[in-house]
Amino acid sequence: MELRQLRSLVTLVETRFNVSRTAERLHLVQSAVTQHLKQLETEVGAHLFVRHGKRLVGLTEVGEQVARYAGEALRQTGNILAVGRDHSDEARGVLRLGATHTQARYVLPPVIRRFAAAYPEVELQIHQGTPGQLVELALRDQVDLAICTEALGDEAGLQTIPCYRWNRGLIAPRPHPLLDVEPLTLAALCEHPIITYVFGFTGRGGFSDAFAKAGLRPRVVLSAADTDVIKTYVREGLGVGIIAALAYQPEEDADLGLRDLSALFPWETTKIAYARDKHLRKYHRIFIDLFKAETSVSPG
Repeated sequence: MELRQLRSLVTLVETRFNVSRTAERLHLVQSAVTQHLKQLETEVGAHLFVRHGKRLVGLTEVGEQVARYAGEALRQTGNILAVGRDHSDEARGVLRLGATHTQARYVLPPVIRRFAAAYPEVELQIHQGTPGQLVELALRDQVDLAICTEALGDEAGLQTIPCYRWNRGLIAPRPHPLLDVEPLTLAALCEHPIITYVFGFTGRGGFSDAFAKAGLRPRVVLSAADTDVIKTYVREGLGVGIIAALAYQPEEDADLGLRDLSALFPWETTKIAYARDKHLRKYHRIFIDLFKAETSVSPG
């Protein structure tokens, strides 16, 4: 049994049994992938695939078990190689970060600037996705570190590190009555159309819970995963925006007023996570320390 056979199996599952896409990802010809899968099935001595004619469309019960162990074997192989590289060439490599748009756009730049200065020969890759997607990427070792607010702490297979707390801010074009109303309450917010994050992103659950506990129903007219999209439609006059306060940029957003909403909503915690069985290289640990140090000055 060879690692290339296990790699073909795991990649086939990730591409939803598309042999041509599997071959492209592995930089192989399709016949080589097919041969790897046949050899693996022969060595295991049991049917691994559900077939529809000649096409592979799924895994048998045995195949699911083999695929799970194959994934674990590949991850451990990566750990072995990482141990060696830390001793032979600790300053070179690739750091794959998974992050939501808010983290990638507003939180990561100063951290990456410091990291790149310390490790100029480490290639940085940023993979953006939903919190749920980031969990899967980290578990499958497709990113080294995942950064977001939701989902990470709910997965037992991840080692999760709380990094910083944040809350929300109200943004609206200047002048706008909500920028001056006192006191600013949840009920006052409900009198205006609201633009905020889609459910599952950037504290939307806490946002909805706050209104529900007060017996109120906000008039959300648009929701998006991207803070810049929210700002765009606030500027278009579609409604007021409720965003992560840290995403307000005083110079870039000078045309928008900002009100602190930390008295109205619960504080959120952004976390950084990685697979529990992953060997962290020295520069992985350095990045985590830099991220914690840089974000410790965030509000809250």
